[in-house]
Amino acid sequence: MKLTSSLHPLPVVLTTLGFLYLAGTTFRPDAQLTGPSPKIEPSGLVVSADSNTLYLPNDLEATLWAEAPMFYNPTNMDIDAKGRVWITEAVNYRKFNNKPDSRLDHPEGERVVILEDTNGDGKADASKVFVTDPDLVSPLGIAVIGNKVIVSAAPNLVVYTDENGDDKPDKKEVMLAGFGGLDHDHSLHAVVAGPDGKYYFNTGNAGPHVVTDKDGWTLRSGSLYVGGTPYSKSNQGNQVSDDGRVWTGGMALRINPDGSNLKVMAHNFRNNYETALDSYGNMWQNDNDDQVVACRTSFLMEGANAGYFSSDGTRYWQGDQRPGQTVPTAHWHQEDPGVMPSGDISGAGSPTGMVMYEGDELGPQYRGMLLSAEAGRNVIFGYKPEPTGAGYRLPRTDFISTFPEVDPNYKWDAATTDIRKWFRPSDVAVGPDGAIYIADWYDPVVGGHQMQDRKGYGRIYRITPKGKNLRTPKMDLRTTQGQIAALLSPAVNVRMLGFQALVAQGENAVEPVMAILASSNPYHRARAIFLLAQLGREGQFEVERLLKAVDAPVRIAALRALRSITPENSKSIPAITASQRALLPLLGNLSLDRNAAVRREVAIALRDVPFEDCRFMLLNLLKGYDGQDRWYLTALGEAADGKEEALFFEMRKTMPEDPAQWDQRTADLVWELHPPSAAPMLKKRAESASLTADARKQAIVGLGFIKSPQAAKAMVDLSKSPDKDVADQAMYWMGFRRGNDWAKFLNWEEVMPTKISESEQKMLANRQILLDEYKTDTEKRKIALEMARDPEGGQILIGLAADKKLSDKLIKAITPTILKNPDQSVRTQAKEYFSIKKETPAVVETASVADSPVQAVTPESVASKPVEVVASTSSDPLIAQIAMLTGNEQTGRSVFKTNCATCHKHGQQGSDVGPELTKIHQKFDKNSLLDAIVHPSAGIAFGYEPWLITTKTGQTYYGFLVSDSDQAVVIRGIRGPKHTIPTDQVSSRRQYKSSLMPDPVAMGLNNQQLADLAAFLLKQ
Repeated sequence: MKLTSSLHPLPVVLTTLGFLYLAGTTFRPDAQLTGPSPKIEPSGLVVSADSNTLYLPNDLEATLWAEAPMFYNPTNMDIDAKGRVWITEAVNYRKFNNKPDSRLDHPEGERVVILEDTNGDGKADASKVFVTDPDLVSPLGIAVIGNKVIVSAAPNLVVYTDENGDDKPDKKEVMLAGFGGLDHDHSLHAVVAGPDGKYYFNTGNAGPHVVTDKDGWTLRSGSLYVGGTPYSKSNQGNQVSDDGRVWTGGMALRINPDGSNLKVMAHNFRNNYETALDSYGNMWQNDNDDQVVACRTSFLMEGANAGYFSSDGTRYWQGDQRPGQTVPTAHWHQEDPGVMPSGDISGAGSPTGMVMYEGDELGPQYRGMLLSAEAGRNVIFGYKPEPTGAGYRLPRTDFISTFPEVDPNYKWDAATTDIRKWFRPSDVAVGPDGAIYIADWYDPVVGGHQMQDRKGYGRIYRITPKGKNLRTPKMDLRTTQGQIAALLSPAVNVRMLGFQALVAQGENAVEPVMAILASSNPYHRARAIFLLAQLGREGQFEVERLLKAVDAPVRIAALRALRSITPENSKSIPAITASQRALLPLLGNLSLDRNAAVRREVAIALRDVPFEDCRFMLLNLLKGYDGQDRWYLTALGEAADGKEEALFFEMRKTMPEDPAQWDQRTADLVWELHPPSAAPMLKKRAESASLTADARKQAIVGLGFIKSPQAAKAMVDLSKSPDKDVADQAMYWMGFRRGNDWAKFLNWEEVMPTKISESEQKMLANRQILLDEYKTDTEKRKIALEMARDPEGGQILIGLAADKKLSDKLIKAITPTILKNPDQSVRTQAKEYFSIKKETPAVVETASVADSPVQAVTPESVASKPVEVVASTSSDPLIAQIAMLTGNEQTGRSVFKTNCATCHKHGQQGSDVGPELTKIHQKFDKNSLLDAIVHPSAGIAFGYEPWLITTKTGQTYYGFLVSDSDQAVVIRGIRGPKHTIPTDQVSSRRQYKSSLMPDPVAMGLNNQQLADLAAFLLKQ
């Protein structure tokens, strides 16, 4: 069978030189191999002068294993024991934004497709549809475990069972239901089988998630985030699950294969796409940011708070950003107690699938490499995690990319013909043959619920050692040998087949599984440890012996394996089961372990154990803190959850009585625990002139996280400090906490009275005149026109129009005036309610250009042409016109300073009201960037949807909603200040679908200025 690429003009032809060459002809398996000779750099990457190259280590080679029309728009994949690749498609991706007449359409529903290489030549030659199901709306995950196919498609985790092996589902069941994020990227993602025989998966922050497992245990999780799709209309933070805890944002989850014992493994992500597990039970996670500077890849500690929202989900990170904090620091709350370290900050991007490579087939240099697909950056990142203390360092390389990493003279050309940014790896997986498989969404854009590829093209690449023919081994699961072969498979979910079969043997399998402990592959040994724990008392005895092993990773795996078979009490906190109590003596011994990572695992295990049952272990763990290890400190906070006061009471027995005498280690512990009784001590420490500014700041921050009236009053006292720096910090915390944790502790109007300017008072008085039914139309018209000329008055008029409190007659009278208001934000909002109706349609100057070939347009003819906004499409003639122009970077800098710097930051220039643009070139090419500028409302950045809040007294606030709780609403205004409005004073609220950012017409920019601006923003 010949594979043809009829959908796109630039298919891939394999060379034998370790990279893919994009030729201008249709791909044929029998084509002659052509391409430029490579230059092998010392780093091992292949570098080519050709612009269409896929770069990867020079001891590996890539094959175009499959492409459309065998399947379309791959979102996720898994590989079964036969080596077949299963794909979830999203052809009907975001129906609300990508209409059927503009794209490939599957009206019967999305599909799951099976691809197979039947003749063993290293390329797929057969494709079949497993299922087409209208209930699958843009599914984002798939796991194939034996005859069960588990598909993640919010709101459901669906299990299809093929009982007779005909590659058609015979049964469909919903394992879990109630996840938010229908047809949303921030929703339910793929299931992965863990080494403990449980299923791990995750979901993004498009809640609410109200999910009940088979036992009747209910997870309730949410945040203030709504939007992204028409279906996400209601959500809120501070929801309490059946375990008594508040989980928020994106979550990593675990469940038994039968649908019981749902457990939150970590929370407070933004859009965690896929959880990867290694065979030691370590979890790894990437996460997307809502700027273009702070995507990350992290080690994921069980129970951790990943730090995107406030811990209760009622505030965006912008609402919590403190003076002087950088975006990555604030974005992931890195200076807050109780939040895990962010890991590797990779910058701009859209991270997707992940996997840990544990096989031997690619060579020992690749064993233990964490692979993270980065669709926004056109790359597969490679990490070799390095243990450090209780956590890991994650040094990053560009493992596979369409861009060279090693050429210092390389500069990406953002021209419209450069299609290297169309490589959009949506997933990366490992097959039972040991090869790496990459699913490529292949599209000019990624994220924002958009796609520009009308054909639904897609690709799968296969990465193998150069010159080596990897084959899928045959496994006979009826024999112990075959079961062990499955357990040792490089393919993650294939291992589950061997695991389940060997567990069914019970103690009869102990001896052959023990033999695996001598394997040269450490990941094989780790799998044996988890399996032994489930092979009866004899297997458990062997695992307990391994708690004294020389290697710390073995001790960690043994502890995790024993915990995996220990039932937990999920109904009340703190509580302990009989099985957990039996585990305590083992935890007691390990609380003194010489390795910080082992002690970290002990701390995690103690989270739900009552203080009286773990007192001496907690004290042992405290002694093990070295004053530097943030992972360890966070784990200690987790262990002390709900026990902070009791632990602090014990700590005080050996602490200096004078807080100014605390060493840094003690100060860190008090900061992390921040018990209410520590408030006066932290106040005294903040007042101490003998301490450094950083030490005093830490004390103030710790005080700011104590939820008590005493802490609030202490902060008020600090605001009167003669030390201006201390007073300024205290004033910040007072202004911040009055809208959330301290809202009910003080009379804030007495402590920090709200100030209303004379101008605003006058406009509020004018508002009352407009609402006075006894005033004449003439009087109201005069007052309304006065208000329409004033920035604050215009804002109040918009609030009245939004609440339908202005007559049509009055609206018509003031429309021309308010649309010329001196405040740009007022003019932008006013377009929603005030418009000038014309008798005949206006003639669009660029209409003839749109109807004629783009090639006929010359740069000279369009350089000074005023911008006319048309509908945003992948073939927008306006974007094509501007992209033809040569931009001047220096002129573009001036355009940015004049028109953009009020809201956006680029380098050291500008303000951080809107998204940071310093690294926008890493995510957008010229066309995509121009599209975002010309059509600002087509894809509003997450968290930057404008809101209009009107109070009961008539005050209006327009900006970004950064906090929404029972106590107060906080709006971040266009000029940057935050406005705290008590919830009981809110009269109405409205979310806008149009961007706060004005389009180029409103800013008076012509095509050449836009080209200059793009040149400035795309500079490297």
